[in-house]
Amino acid sequence: MKLSIIVPMRNEAAQLDALLPALQHLQRQGHEVILVDGGSTDGCDHLAADAGLTVLHALRGRARQMNVGAQHASGEALLFLHADTTLPENGCAEVQRVLAQPGQLWGRFNVCISGQHSVLRLVGLLMNLRSRITGIATGDQALFMTRQAFTQVGGFPDQPLMEDIEISARLRRIDWPVCLKSCVRTSGRRWESRGVWRTIVLMWRLRWQYWRGVSAQQLAQAYQ
Repeated sequence: MKLSIIVPMRNEAAQLDALLPALQHLQRQGHEVILVDGGSTDGCDHLAADAGLTVLHALRGRARQMNVGAQHASGEALLFLHADTTLPENGCAEVQRVLAQPGQLWGRFNVCISGQHSVLRLVGLLMNLRSRITGIATGDQALFMTRQAFTQVGGFPDQPLMEDIEISARLRRIDWPVCLKSCVRTSGRRWESRGVWRTIVLMWRLRWQYWRGVSAQQLAQAYQ
């Protein structure tokens, strides 16, 4: 089963020292790697292209960028990876093994959050536990799915926030996710730059409001 790895990015030049070698390694292993830029002004799209990676351009918005990447991908399996997240060793092989099994349509990895604040480890543990209980995954957990499942749910919804929550909910209606115990490692910059506890409270409040029916557009304004 051919795997296409789709990475949305915008102004990620600071992450490229870690990101580009990891993606080049995956490409050398025979996986298709597609980066989709959403209007960067720091030249990261040109740097990625110069490194021999496929770079597409789309309107700003993670959901739109990932949908464009999926449209151009040739793999039977799709893996959506954030630019500040790295896969575990043999992570791609795990995805291919899982999705090759009859009836397995989608899943996610556990997530470990790197950073200086000690509570970030607890945040990751709680995210993984919540996801296992609810069947809802976040983009930080590196969502993967068959192309058939992606098409069946209509791809990522065109909304500025909670696109990962929404596609998980749609996918969950057709199949419960596979929760891989292997950890992707993601940067804690979002929490540390805004304040760890403040960000935790904000994200829980936004998720609660989204569940209560508040639109993603309103929540995006609050998030910003």
